[in-house]
Amino acid sequence: MNLKFVVNDYILIWNLLFQASPSEMIYKLKQKLWINYQGEYNKLYQDKELILKDAANFIPNDDTIYNIVLESKEYEKVKKATERYRIDLLKLWDASSKKINKYLPEILKIDFEKYTIMVVDEKLDVLDTTSLNEEKDRTIILGKQIDKKDPNKLVLELLFDIVKKEIKTYSEKDQMIADAIIEMAIYNELLTRVTTNSSYFKGRQNLTYIKRQIYPYWLMYLGIKIEELQKYMLRDKVSFDLEKYPYEKALIKMTIKEFIDFCIKNKKHMIKEEQLELI
Repeated sequence: MNLKFVVNDYILIWNLLFQASPSEMIYKLKQKLWINYQGEYNKLYQDKELILKDAANFIPNDDTIYNIVLESKEYEKVKKATERYRIDLLKLWDASSKKINKYLPEILKIDFEKYTIMVVDEKLDVLDTTSLNEEKDRTIILGKQIDKKDPNKLVLELLFDIVKKEIKTYSEKDQMIADAIIEMAIYNELLTRVTTNSSYFKGRQNLTYIKRQIYPYWLMYLGIKIEELQKYMLRDKVSFDLEKYPYEKALIKMTIKEFIDFCIKNKKHMIKEEQLELI
């Protein structure tokens, strides 16, 4: 997976204008623009999609507000802070990308190509994958603070959202099964391999039950041999009765997409019937 981190004035300004204000000075600037240029301000909302299609060559139909923001002291401060944040993201990705690019294809069994990460102010608390499409150069907007105690948290969140968006959308109940499996891939198995410490208790609490029910099949999907299943149960502190789970050799040949579809198709057999309504 190739991630390219860039700062683009137009997408940064758009997010400052239409997301919650990251600071008092930006809030005041937006209020001033709204009072004096309400019509122009409203029209800018549709620019986001146009910018993301070709950010490098985007030319606004009306650059009045963009120019005012670009020339403001408030924006100058935000731009400098965003550039520093971009460097921090680069360092964070560089520190783990080698291992991620080794293990992630082994776990997902599909390749994800190049993504352009449009970096915005970290205080905006944005991770927007809505523009991902079938093109090779896919675009994501990112502006979330890096947790100093757990910096990998942001990388995992980014990877989770990319994989979830790229796979497909399911019905509400089936989406929870898909989310549970993607969590197992990213927050559990990938993190376990990167850190060499089992991370199978990380993730959303409401997905824990589903993950425990799917776990035996997950190990088969990963290609863990019958004689090694108990070792993995001890590693991850997730136990199950080996005799109740015939070894499904076909699972190892599946991609993550195919495994999700398999689990959804067989959910009544894999997840206890009385628990289905709780999912």
